[in-house]
This record gives sequence, C-alpha cells and structure tokens, in this order.
Amino acid sequence: MAATEFPPSELEAGHISLPELGKMFKMPTEEKTGFLKKAFYAGVPVIAITFAELLIFGGRLKEASIAYTLLLLALSFSIAVTKKQDVRKINQAFLLLPIFRLVNLSMPVFLKVDLYSFVFIYASLAMSAIIAYTHQDIIYEKKRDTLRKIWIYLPFSVLAGLVFAEAQYVLIGARPLIPDLSPVNLLELIIIMVFVVGLVEELIFRAIIQTRLEEFLGPAGGILLASLLFGIMHSSYGTSSEMACTFLVGCLLGYCFYRTRSLPLVIMINGLTNVFLFGVIPHLGPGLGLGLI
Repeated sequence: MAATEFPPSELEAGHISLPELGKMFKMPTEEKTGFLKKAFYAGVPVIAITFAELLIFGGRLKEASIAYTLLLLALSFSIAVTKKQDVRKINQAFLLLPIFRLVNLSMPVFLKVDLYSFVFIYASLAMSAIIAYTHQDIIYEKKRDTLRKIWIYLPFSVLAGLVFAEAQYVLIGARPLIPDLSPVNLLELIIIMVFVVGLVEELIFRAIIQTRLEEFLGPAGGILLASLLFGIMHSSYGTSSEMACTFLVGCLLGYCFYRTRSLPLVIMINGLTNVFLFGVIPHLGPGLGLGLI
C-alpha cells in the first residue's frame, strides 16, 4: 500500500482546507477487525520501546539493553515468518529503533561522547536505514520541486531550527560540541548535524516510521505516534520536559513531511536545530542567536 498522495495543486497552495484537516483524522477505510489488527501490530512494538526507554530514563541501562535485544530478536523473527507484506514493512521500520539504541548504548564504552561519536553512531545505523528505505515504497517530493522551493525551505529551516533550539536549550542547557564558532568548527558541526544526524533521524522517523504508521493508523495517528517515539527516544537526556519538547518538535516536523513529502526540508530543520543547540547558542547565549538571521 502506498502512502497518501496529494494533488499538486494542494501541495503548492501551502494552506490547510477544512476537508484536508478532516482527512488527517479520518481512519483508513477498512473493516473494524482489520484496523484492530493493525493497531495491535503497531502498538506492541511501541509499548516495548516505551518500556525500554523508561528503563534508560531511570538509569537502568543493563535492563534496557536486555529489553531492546529481546525486541530486536522478536521483530527479526516476525519479519522472517510473516507473510503479510504490510506487517513486514512496519516491523522493518520498528527494527531500526532497537538497532539505534543498542549502538548508542555501547558507544560510550569505547570512546568519549563528543561530536565525532555522532558520526560513529549514526553512520553505523545509516546502512540499515537505507536498506529498510528501499523496501518501503515511500512517496516523496520530486527533486525538481525541491529545487524550485529551496529558496523557501532554506530560510524557513534556519528560522524553525533556531526557534526549536532556543526552546530545547532552556530545558536541557546543552553543552557545546565545538570549542568556538570559528568557520572551520562551525562547518564541521553543520556537516555532521545536517548530513549525518539529521539525515539518518529523518529517514527513520519521518520517511520510514511515519509513512508506515500513516497507512496503519491514518495521517494524524501516524504523525502523533512517530512523534511520540521521537520524543521517547530522547530519554537519555534524563528530563521529561525534554522528551515533551522533542515530541512537539516531532509533530511539527511530521506535519511538514506530511504536507510536502520533502525529506530535505525536515532534514535541514532537524540538522540546523542541532547546530544552534550544540554550537551557536551555548557560545552566544540564549536569545543571542537571533542576531544571526
């Protein structure tokens, strides 16, 4: 089943009509039992991921590792034996999250967590994400449309990234990942946060997980549940307010992707949020980053 497609006129209009808003909260047309089965297939992994992340939130890393390992095995077994293609696709999507977290949990054992550790963590996950992406039949914005709209996407991404970063900095007080704002350090941060972290995260949470959940639960359910996972997966920061803030950011990113199907747009917003959060704002102070745009 392909993701919901929108007429070009609606994508280019850039406004929300009441019928379109209603479509977001309309469940897929199918028998009730079919929807309940889909809700079960989507709900069980989400509950398991939530449980494992709450263990991390409580500092119980060993138990969380065990829980994620069991989930990884269960999802892998389900993919191997399930004949239903839509169920296999949703399990392939969820499989990326235990892989991500297990890599993330093991990384500090071998090296100090710094800017380069993001490269090791996300690069190791990139191949799995790309393989899953090629089997998902995702509808996305055409390259020529992205290039035509880049003059809108780029300034919007900078502004949105700065606003999101300011809100998160108030909550978590992130430390800088670069020693200063020299051009070389700033360029290095941008490359890693946009083309590594932002790319992999948006490929997983928006392009793959949200797309599959939209088919299972409808557009609104897909956006909300993918954003919930996005927020919960930030449990390692140790604050519920950070998870709540990231959930809201995820909802906005999810809606942007739903309306445009532009992966580059959400990648830029995500990556630039991290650039401001872990580079610009810690050195200039909250609110001072506004002078850059």
